[in-house]
Amino acid sequence: MKWFSGTLTKVTGFFVLLLILALMLVGCGNSSDPVRLQGRAIGTTYSIVAYGLPEKLSPEDLRKGVEQVVAEVNSVMSLFKPDSELSRFNAYRKDDWFSVSKELAGVVQTAKAVNQITGGAFDITVAPLVNLWGFGPDKRPEIIPSEDEIKAAMANVGSDLIEVRFNPPALKKLTPTLTLDLAAIAKGYCVDAVSSWLKVSGISSFMVEIGGEIRTGGEKPGNQPWRIAVEKPVSMERSVQALISLSGKAMATSGDYRNYYEVDGKRYSHIIDPSTGRPIKHTLVSVSVVDETCSRADAFATGLTVLGPERGIALAKECNLSAFFIVKTPDGLSEIATGDFPQHEKMN
Repeated sequence: MKWFSGTLTKVTGFFVLLLILALMLVGCGNSSDPVRLQGRAIGTTYSIVAYGLPEKLSPEDLRKGVEQVVAEVNSVMSLFKPDSELSRFNAYRKDDWFSVSKELAGVVQTAKAVNQITGGAFDITVAPLVNLWGFGPDKRPEIIPSEDEIKAAMANVGSDLIEVRFNPPALKKLTPTLTLDLAAIAKGYCVDAVSSWLKVSGISSFMVEIGGEIRTGGEKPGNQPWRIAVEKPVSMERSVQALISLSGKAMATSGDYRNYYEVDGKRYSHIIDPSTGRPIKHTLVSVSVVDETCSRADAFATGLTVLGPERGIALAKECNLSAFFIVKTPDGLSEIATGDFPQHEKMN
């Protein structure tokens, strides 16, 4: 068995940050110096670049504020903290209402909405299948699950098995053994939460990156847009597929080229199709989505990746989603942009 896994399950955040910082230092022509922060969040890393801190906010105040927001999101949505709201809800084995924060209720509501739009392709109840295939917190298997094991896991999968309310905020399982995995939306939500705090604190020019998911505020000094790299979706190198200009928007990228394993010469991706209970098997290798919020961008990027090239591109066009698809063809990598996806500069 061969296992290939990057630090992250989507674009590698550190790689993206290096590209952003390198681009910032070339031809910016601005007089103000950015404040840069790095740390840990949601089981991965975060990087922040901010310009124009108000006088009342020192770089240390900025760091403390960001760390507080990150800690609050972790306490709600982390799968790695046994006392987080999410972990306690997953361990709950009853089918009555379970009180949660409005933040967790909101993320679940967003996830259910994207689930409906994608025809079930994006599903936060897919945790039993993720674990079964060895990509969750449980031990990675060295054998492929049997049909019976897949069928048993799928009995606890389906966004129609979770209900959400807001007055007061609570979640309800329609089957007591249901568990949620927010890995494909929690990083996006954390990006949004940090970005909102920056705006409230009086910072209008910023870039927030968590695990490769990104949101920008305003422009850089000199009316320069933020330049963001889309990584080339190949497993054995670090290079750039395209550069896009992103101002006041969020972008998330999903792909299967970093986190997978091989058994008997067959490749198994960490992205599971809820309709089959199996890892995806198609030629769509990367999807980037631009949206007003990183939560939605994060969820849609995963859902479109599950759908594959034909159905994913068709849905993006039908819903006018701003998406950037990279498809593997016999002649190399093909790019397809939909909706209002920003102008991009191809790097190969």
